[in-house]
Amino acid sequence: MKYTNDPQSDYDHYVVAEDSLLLEWLLANLKASKTKVKATLQGRGIKVDGKTVTQFDFPLRKGMKISVSKSKRNDLFKSRYVKIVYEDRYLVVIEKNVGILSMAAGHKSLNVKSVLDDYFKKSRQKCHAHVVHRLDRDTSGLMIYAKDMMTEQALEHDWHQIVYDRRYVAVVSGEMEQDEGTIANWLKDNKAYVTYSSPVDNGGKYAVTHFRVLNRTTRYSLVEYQLETGRKNQIRVHSADMGHPVCGDVKYGNGDNPLHRLCLHAYMLCFHHPVTGENLEFETTIPATFRSLFK
Repeated sequence: MKYTNDPQSDYDHYVVAEDSLLLEWLLANLKASKTKVKATLQGRGIKVDGKTVTQFDFPLRKGMKISVSKSKRNDLFKSRYVKIVYEDRYLVVIEKNVGILSMAAGHKSLNVKSVLDDYFKKSRQKCHAHVVHRLDRDTSGLMIYAKDMMTEQALEHDWHQIVYDRRYVAVVSGEMEQDEGTIANWLKDNKAYVTYSSPVDNGGKYAVTHFRVLNRTTRYSLVEYQLETGRKNQIRVHSADMGHPVCGDVKYGNGDNPLHRLCLHAYMLCFHHPVTGENLEFETTIPATFRSLFK
């Protein structure tokens, strides 16, 4: 039952008529799909008696007051570089833009960790963002940050068992010959911190990348990369090894830079929740600028 609908308010307000679980109540009382309801919950758009709740199974009692955000957006989180895709008490999944580091490097560098820490402070969450994996400053896409040390340790120690599908999309230089395939070799950094590959064991780490061409012209190819291993600069080096470096790659590229950015985006991330065991699957849209080269 709704108890106020103030057009000036950012929330619609309701009173619980009988005991229920939060998700069940929301699905029964809101004119919205299950996907939208879950997105509002995950986006911290639901309050129970004035407190933000993200638990699907939060127990409701008769007489409790529920507030539902009209925008389904998180009103405490605003950043042009970072978008929160999912959040619960243990972790947060974000989509980062190009131009921001995953974590601090040097004095006052713009980084995702400090953006999240500032948000946690403003939203009165007693936690900090713990870095679990990284994306280069100029790579965009999906990332996980833990909210506590135990979740961070679980993710770090069991990363390859927990993350069961991770895919990137890239614009590469030239027309790819094969539709799909696999490239595997050993990757190692030299003294100048440049990663180079070797077909035989060079004391580095074995790296396996599967690729599939999504679109192509005579000048560029749009390629999906599925990582079997997650080595430093793996996709960038493997692309260059195939003779089709990632566009905009100043380190391993050929100077081809049609979009004035590194054309690499982490667009899919699927993992078993390290605490609840739930399968979480996230997919972003391929950047419109990437697609614009194939019209």
